[in-house]
Amino acid sequence: MAYKTIVVQLDDSSHSVERTRIAAALARAHDAHLIGAAATGISRYAFQGGATLPPDPNLAIHIEQLRERAGRVLDQAEPLVLAEGLPTFEKRLVDDDASGGLSELARYSDLVVIGQFDPAATVAMTLSDFPEYVVFTGGRPALIIPHTGTFATVGNRVLVAWDGGRSATRAVTDALPFLRQAELVQVALFNQPGADASAPLAGEDIALYLARHGVRAELLPNKPTDNVGDALLSLAADLGTDLIVMGGYGHSRFREILLGGVTRTVLTAMTIPVLMSH
Repeated sequence: MAYKTIVVQLDDSSHSVERTRIAAALARAHDAHLIGAAATGISRYAFQGGATLPPDPNLAIHIEQLRERAGRVLDQAEPLVLAEGLPTFEKRLVDDDASGGLSELARYSDLVVIGQFDPAATVAMTLSDFPEYVVFTGGRPALIIPHTGTFATVGNRVLVAWDGGRSATRAVTDALPFLRQAELVQVALFNQPGADASAPLAGEDIALYLARHGVRAELLPNKPTDNVGDALLSLAADLGTDLIVMGGYGHSRFREILLGGVTRTVLTAMTIPVLMSH
């Protein structure tokens, strides 16, 4: 697997600049096509099946203003991309809300770069469940960038959260382009109280799997804990990790996301980028 198409979420928040820079650097490193996507916030369901919105002139003006706003976001991102040395950049204005639009566009890409929800931001049309909605419905790995801080490197020192489950398996496979280029890959095994005593063997198996893909991984000692999310973030800080790879646990029902405790903790308290798959 290789990242040949990368999509990045663009908006008019201050966080968009760092997301754009990181996405452009990744596209350059992986020789990938970069698509910048700015959503208008007009749900595609408003036009589904040929339906049209009521002929309200004020509404038409508002829609046009939203499209102009998204267009400005795209124009402002272009020089940031070119400054990172990327020769081409596709600007995509998405007539949809951010969650639905980015999730659909993600399905035609290899990686989608999005932002952690910032409760203090005033980005229009972006709901609090945006990151998890994209993770659980987009069908592609999501690289989630924290809303605070800048990140000189992403993927040089990688920490993989491994429990042998389906979502973790998907995340490791999706992260292989990162893992192959990383200077250091460490695999963290967390056994919660009552876990199967043979769990450490799973760590040896994933290390062998990665080795066959050209990735040399260091297995970290098992650490029993009843709060994996906090332990994972603490470990990443202690190790100087610049990317966490993990599975996203939960399921979506309409617009409501029901999350596992680890996923919720990481999405709320993350301070370094996280690649998450489901």
